[in-house]
Amino acid sequence: MSIKQRKKDHVSLTTSGEVDYQTETGFQQYRFIHNALPEVDIGDVSTEARFLGRNFAFPLFISSMTGGYTDAGAVNAIIARFCEDYNLPFGVGSQRIILEDDSTIESFSVVRKEAPNAFIASNIGGAQLVGGLAASQVNLLIDSIEADAIIVHLNPLQELMQPEGDRKFKGVEEGISQLCTQSPVPVIVKETGAGISGSVAKRLLDVGVKVIDVAGAGGTSWAKVENERLSNHDPDNDFNDWGIPTLECVKQVNELRSDYEFELIASGGIRSSHDLAKALCLGADFAASAQPVIRAVVNDGYDGLERLYKSWCKQFTTILLLLGCEQPKDLNRNHIQSK
Repeated sequence: MSIKQRKKDHVSLTTSGEVDYQTETGFQQYRFIHNALPEVDIGDVSTEARFLGRNFAFPLFISSMTGGYTDAGAVNAIIARFCEDYNLPFGVGSQRIILEDDSTIESFSVVRKEAPNAFIASNIGGAQLVGGLAASQVNLLIDSIEADAIIVHLNPLQELMQPEGDRKFKGVEEGISQLCTQSPVPVIVKETGAGISGSVAKRLLDVGVKVIDVAGAGGTSWAKVENERLSNHDPDNDFNDWGIPTLECVKQVNELRSDYEFELIASGGIRSSHDLAKALCLGADFAASAQPVIRAVVNDGYDGLERLYKSWCKQFTTILLLLGCEQPKDLNRNHIQSK
């Protein structure tokens, strides 16, 4: 099966299929501590947050999703235009295909045309870094969208579920190290839903990674996505719930703060501003989400995404006030308790 067809399958399944983890993110274990005396006016509450030296309107990174086939260009264009209008950072889907087929570049480069001032991150799989990338390839990934950062996604579980997936992962760490040396922009490393543990995060920080996006279990199960594809029904692929819950990932990686300077993104099952706020209380700098965004875009285009965002903003503003906070950076462990 071609990469283009696989990407079409991914979008179809994540927007209309039943492919979520049964495992929960873990945020359900906590409740907010209501502040009956907040001493904050609603007009004083700001949702602005800082990430990699830039100010954004809301602490949400629109996660990497898709690219590399015709319809993906339209989806990416809507997301790009929205992020330009509302000052949010976002990442494109894996750009591996443009290293193999330059006719697909337009499905990615459209984002910079639609969002000339937005923060946009490139994206390449860890497996594609084995043996290193040539400088020209690194430049193509970045220059094709004038990227502000480059994301390396780690997805050994997903690859193993694909009949056509990669099977060689020895050398990925060295490839990331080389990329950190080569890249003129910060390197972000994320999982695709199975989570990054504290020990893996430490190895990544040791080689120069600037941002860890934990992408834990609790949202879309990419093992399940692969196993639901019509071309891939293997009874031995019983790994749909494999992974570390997002909450546990955030806790483990946050413990590295005393020894490393880095930024932490919580993703994996972030489905509301309640999830987002709890993640920030537990140490994340930002949150990221993909499935609700692409579903809104596929179903209702720009208007659907705008409605979703405004709902999240209103909800988050209310949460901040009810905790006695004026801005996202005020959130901390003292604002939540175990149920």
